[in-house]
Amino acid sequence: MGNFERYLSLWVALCIAGGVLLGNLAPQAFGQIAALEYANVNLVVGVFIWVMIYPMMVQIDFASIKDVGKKPKGLVLTLVMNWLIKPFTMAALGWLFFKVFFAGWVDPQSANEYIAGMILLGVAPCTAMVFVWSQLTKGDANYTLVQVSVNDIIMVFAFAPLAALLLGVSDIHVPWETLLLSVGLYVVLPLVAGVLTRRSLERTGEPRQLQQFLARLKPWSMIGLLATVVLLFGFQAQTILNQPMIIGLIAIPLLLQTYGIFAIAYGAAKWLKLPHNVAAPACMISTSNFFELAVAVAISLFGLHSGAALATVVGVLVEVPVMLSLVYFANKTRHWFPTPNASSSESSGASS
Repeated sequence: MGNFERYLSLWVALCIAGGVLLGNLAPQAFGQIAALEYANVNLVVGVFIWVMIYPMMVQIDFASIKDVGKKPKGLVLTLVMNWLIKPFTMAALGWLFFKVFFAGWVDPQSANEYIAGMILLGVAPCTAMVFVWSQLTKGDANYTLVQVSVNDIIMVFAFAPLAALLLGVSDIHVPWETLLLSVGLYVVLPLVAGVLTRRSLERTGEPRQLQQFLARLKPWSMIGLLATVVLLFGFQAQTILNQPMIIGLIAIPLLLQTYGIFAIAYGAAKWLKLPHNVAAPACMISTSNFFELAVAVAISLFGLHSGAALATVVGVLVEVPVMLSLVYFANKTRHWFPTPNASSSESSGASS
């Protein structure tokens, strides 16, 4: 790991501070960038996330993807966490904090909206950023792609009824444009570009060309991450400074949810004896959220300036620094897991 990656958490912290500062110094500029969106997907942020994901997609080896289905424990782990555990623990934590612990500080109507926003985050598993977390933990690129793709397919059918159940409403309008655009922008397009790039490099007959190309792309992936952080915090800079207490209150159960879900998933992965390059991405997928979808649904159900929309935005702000801390922890505990070559139960022989 180079010095730049070694101190990535420091650069992210500086970008968070820089985003908040710039967002308050030049709110109109960030407002104009924020307005460049379609179906609640900001196109500028989308480009930066695309830059982050593309290097990992170049690593995808379709010849190895067929082996993933033969070794399903990592896939089963993330599906159980995402659809049978995570939504319900998020709903329980939201209720516990805003109906019990924080009941004297927040009015009942706002409390209900904050809980709703957190539930929407819990019901929407991540589609985009998880590729970055997988790359940073040297995850199996092929396995991660399958995990994300299967989650996306399930989300098409399960998101609306599960959200309706937990929110106690009869009809959830799924913003299909947001869902399909995000999947296309963050999975399909970079995957196609990555496959075409890989094939082009393999035709040269020089195996080292692929690794050299990935080495050149690596800094751009991190630059894309840092630029995304600046924009996300710049967009919400005034909200952060105007409502620090509410943001802090919402962040507490979100932090407990994130670290708690990761701990459960990581413990289960260790118990299942998954290799680290499958275990780490599986736990990252189980932990992170599809914030574009959650924000879009919160706005459609409760309004742009509602407590639910604010809660989903806090989820966005919390995710990057928290997930980086989990990346650090996962890398430090790599020795807890069998190596891919030593494992007879799960590895799919991926490149990393």
